[in-house]
Amino acid sequence: MASSFSSVSELAAAARRLYGQVFGGESPQVAVCAPGRVNLIGEHTDYNLGFVLPMALPLVTVVVGSQTSGQDVTVVTATEDADEPHRVDFILSGDASSLSPGLPSWANYVKGVIHHYRAPPVSGFKAVIASSVPLGGGLSSSASLEVAFYTFLQQLKPDDGDKVSKAVACQKAEHTHAHVPCGIMDQFVSVLGRERHALLIDCRSLEATPVPLADPGLVILITNSNVKHSLAGSEYAVRREQCEKAAAILGKPSLRDATMKDLEGVRDRLDEVTYQRAHHVIGEIERTIQAADALKRAAYEEFGKLMVESHNSLRDLYEVSCKELDELVAAAMEVEGVFGSRMTGGGFGGCTVTLLQAQATDKTILHLKERYSGTPTFYVTTPSEGARVLS
Repeated sequence: MASSFSSVSELAAAARRLYGQVFGGESPQVAVCAPGRVNLIGEHTDYNLGFVLPMALPLVTVVVGSQTSGQDVTVVTATEDADEPHRVDFILSGDASSLSPGLPSWANYVKGVIHHYRAPPVSGFKAVIASSVPLGGGLSSSASLEVAFYTFLQQLKPDDGDKVSKAVACQKAEHTHAHVPCGIMDQFVSVLGRERHALLIDCRSLEATPVPLADPGLVILITNSNVKHSLAGSEYAVRREQCEKAAAILGKPSLRDATMKDLEGVRDRLDEVTYQRAHHVIGEIERTIQAADALKRAAYEEFGKLMVESHNSLRDLYEVSCKELDELVAAAMEVEGVFGSRMTGGGFGGCTVTLLQAQATDKTILHLKERYSGTPTFYVTTPSEGARVLS
């Protein structure tokens, strides 16, 4: 019933074939991959230095390629949804201008990663990108691309191998070259994801605690609404500014340091919207800690309840949901065997994530198809490994 996604080996084989076609029958010397992610709970908390609870997905971006002798770079993407052209050529000159962002936008992630790479200057290479992470679905196709590309560069010119610094470099690439002021979560879990575990990440200390999620009777169902409202990019930056404003009025370095009592204490100094934004973040940080604890105890009903509370807060206080996501969450919660469901990612479209009993998967998918006004895509997933080299 669920949409099948290409396995890593199928994706890598397709990338190798395309490499051969583009580069005159040559075979690539290197193949790597990095996963997308789904966030189980803890939305819009990462740039407030709070807690998040994501897991790495079996959906990945693969990069295959080879080093060349000069400074010329050629990168081709096999992703049909990427903006044209699907091939870029540039020369790595000594100054940063060769890596300045432009069109096509997908290439900016590659340029950003080269710019922030933490090792001796990168020399020329040829590479092909292929991905099973849907673009604009809120499953972090951008971080998956950044981390895969960084991992590829590590095979050509090794850095010191520090994983947290690698995630930070990829986050910087998104800030400077894609102009998205993202938090650290997506890159972090793409680098450090663990099979059969979610990761409780402290976005201030950058410490990660693996939380077992290996119960064979349990499934994570991702439902892509297949809508993306154009608000997503601009509203993200607005929400971030609203949080910074609230933290400043609270006299705190970030909302991570504030309690609900603190917030009530300055309520008369906050406009209603700023109050609501802060209320969501402070509540969501608390919910995420509780949810990780519930997962450790296999208290799935408690975890599911927190997921729904998170969705309602994102809908009503943070105002980043949309009718399609609300519809999918409401429909999922009508099915017996479903513990919880919520929107995941930045919002305004993209995906929902649902925790359910494995035996309820087919009837849940059927029910969502019947109840949802759009055309959803489903991914039945379990927590997967982070970035890695492929044989």
